Amino acid sequence: MTTPDDRPARRFDEYGPPLRVEGGLRARSTRGAIGQSWWSRRFLEVLESFALGSRLTRGRAYARRGQVLRLDISPGEVTAEVQGSRPTPYPVRIGLAAHPEEVWRRIEAELAGQAFFSARLLAGDLPGELEGVFAEAGAPLFPERVGELAQRCGCPDFAVPCKHLAATFYLLAEAFDADPFQLLHWRGRPRADLLDRLRSLRGAHPADTPSDAGTPDALMPDAGTPDVGGAVPVLGAARAMAGLPAVEPDEELARFWLSPTPLPDQPPTLATGPELLLRQLGPPGAGIGGPGLAERLRRAYREFGRGEAASPREFGRGEAASER
Repeated sequence: MTTPDDRPARRFDEYGPPLRVEGGLRARSTRGAIGQSWWSRRFLEVLESFALGSRLTRGRAYARRGQVLRLDISPGEVTAEVQGSRPTPYPVRIGLAAHPEEVWRRIEAELAGQAFFSARLLAGDLPGELEGVFAEAGAPLFPERVGELAQRCGCPDFAVPCKHLAATFYLLAEAFDADPFQLLHWRGRPRADLLDRLRSLRGAHPADTPSDAGTPDALMPDAGTPDVGGAVPVLGAARAMAGLPAVEPDEELARFWLSPTPLPDQPPTLATGPELLLRQLGPPGAGIGGPGLAERLRRAYREFGRGEAASPREFGRGEAASER
C-alpha cells in the first residue's frame, strides 16, 4: 500500500538528470561565490538572509552548466526558462513590486540634487550610498522580506526556491554585474528613462540678469521638468546658497581679503600643563638617562613655566631624588 509519505518521493521517480543544453546562459563564475559588484553581492546576501542560502546552492550547478535558456528583466518581473529533466523547459517567474512613479520622482530629484550621484550614474556605476537614498525615500532598493518576492516555477518540486528558481537568481545577480541598471529596471525605472530624467533635472541654466546670479533660481532646472506636485526642486549648489543675499561682483572682490568675522584683539591661548609632552611620551631608555632624565625635564618645565630658571643645586637635588 502506498502511504502519503511515499507519494511525494515517487512523484520524482520518472525524472533523471537534467537534459544537456547547447547555447544556454552560463554563469561566468566557474567556482566559488557568484557576484562581483557590491550590488550583486548585496542582492545575494539579502536572499541568504531570508534563510535561502542552502536552497540557493542547489541551483549553482544549473547556472554554471548553462541550463537557463532565457532571462528577461522588466519592471516588477523577471521571467526565465530553465531546462530540467523534462523535454519542455520549466517557466520561472520572480516578481518584485516596482516602485510607483511618484516615488521615483522623489528619488530622481534627490539623485539629481547631488553631483556625486549624477556623475556616477551617468558613468554607468551605482554608488554604494544609493541604497541609503532609496531607504530614506521609503522605497528599499532590495527586498526586505522574502514575502516580497513572488517565486513561481513550473516544476513539480515543492521547495521554494527550487533549483530552477535558484539558478535564475544566480544568473540574475550576474546580469546585475554586467549592467547595474537592470536592478533599477526591475524596480520600475529603465536605464534610458532614468538617465534622461537626471540630465533634465541637472540642466540648470544661468539667469539673464546679474542680480539673480546668487539666487537659487539661477540654478534651478528648466520649467518643463517639475517635481511631484508641480514644484521645481532646488538642486545642486542652490541648496547651500538658499537664503543668501545677492552680492555684486565688485563688492565681493573688495571684501575678498576681509575676515568674515571680527578677529579678537589677542590671539586665543591654550592653557595646558607644562608636563603635557612628558605625559604623552613613554619613559626614556637607559641609554639616554632613563627615569632620571624624565624627572629632570619635568622639573625644568615647571621652572620654565614660572619664568625662573632653576639653579644647578636645585637640579642636583631633583636628580638625586630620582636616583633614590
